[in-house]
Amino acid sequence: MTSPRVGLFGLFGSGNVGNDGSLVALLDHLRTARPGAEVDALCGGPETVTARYGIPAARLHWFRGEYRTAAGPGDIAGKGVGKLVDAFRIAAWVRRHDVVIVPGTGILESTLPLRPWGMPYSLFLVCAAGRLLRTPVALVGVGASETGSRPVRALTRWAARLAAYRSYRDTLSRDAIRAMGVDTRRDEVYADLVFTLPTPPPGDSSGPPGPVCVGVMDFGGSNDERDRADELRRRYLDGMTRFVRALAAEGRPVRLLTGDDVDRPVTEAILEAVDSPLVTAAATASLGDLMKEMAVADTVVATRYHNLVCALKVGTPALAVSYAAKSDRLMADMGLGEHCHPAREIDAGRLLEQFRALERDRAAVRRTLTERNPVLAERVRRQFEALNPLLPASGAAPDHARQETP
Repeated sequence: MTSPRVGLFGLFGSGNVGNDGSLVALLDHLRTARPGAEVDALCGGPETVTARYGIPAARLHWFRGEYRTAAGPGDIAGKGVGKLVDAFRIAAWVRRHDVVIVPGTGILESTLPLRPWGMPYSLFLVCAAGRLLRTPVALVGVGASETGSRPVRALTRWAARLAAYRSYRDTLSRDAIRAMGVDTRRDEVYADLVFTLPTPPPGDSSGPPGPVCVGVMDFGGSNDERDRADELRRRYLDGMTRFVRALAAEGRPVRLLTGDDVDRPVTEAILEAVDSPLVTAAATASLGDLMKEMAVADTVVATRYHNLVCALKVGTPALAVSYAAKSDRLMADMGLGEHCHPAREIDAGRLLEQFRALERDRAAVRRTLTERNPVLAERVRRQFEALNPLLPASGAAPDHARQETP
């Protein structure tokens, strides 16, 4: 009997714990639903993925300086040649599999800066190779957004059209793909995959008050705001620093959290500016680490989307410093729509007022989260049930999903 071959594609192992959390959620499902499957990944950090999650992994880009700013003709040439080489490498990788899955993440988003020849181009190559080689490519519970960049928009549209299966983590994502000209009438909306991850036990409410967890981010605007990136980054850092300083002045212990390796300079800048023993930073390498920190916190104030997801999942009252509509929608879906503050226009005084209002309403918020979390977990369970027919059983030919005409 042959084992089904499943390939996983995404920016895993590159320092973003939200991306890795989506990978873990799908791996957990595959190990239950298809325990005999041969699973490997094409990703940003293959060594990390293999070491942490126990699956073979290959590097996404042939040119090792892909994410480094071109410093001269050698880098420019390397990147150019790399794009051509990657087309053949990705096609060869796709061909080795019965199905390729892109699990969750904001793979179709432009809420943060990106170049068209980065992930949009790579995802297009995966989906195009899948169509040409008759290997279904499934975009499972992904996030998406519209963009003003024509190249990014075109590559995203064609990648989505060429995929054999599409589902989304929220209605905003499906609406964005529809607005780009993709027929989404048979596409379903479920929930973020990480809502199925194990949840640590809550903190001891009878003990001393817990810290305030503040999730910070290297925020410089979206892909369409590159010309304002420095200004937005300064304003965000100043606002969050003022907020943390105000909490410390009131004697509140603050625990700074990140969601990506690139966020660490932000925590260092806040620690240096506030200079208080009440303010510390946590070393978190996974969503599990984040959830453990948040489970013992009184309140969470979070910027990154998956920091927010972790807080809500463990049932800790959270305030979103929102940099994209997806955060606002998530909070609304959880019954906390009024607890949002814009990341682009942080007003430390207003943020402190909202924080105090959230704390006054803490008991009611915890009850709301206790009610909503099982609903989202059930949506993800239905997502995995819908995905199962795409996963060939051992010894069986793959049940190829619909291959729509672009």
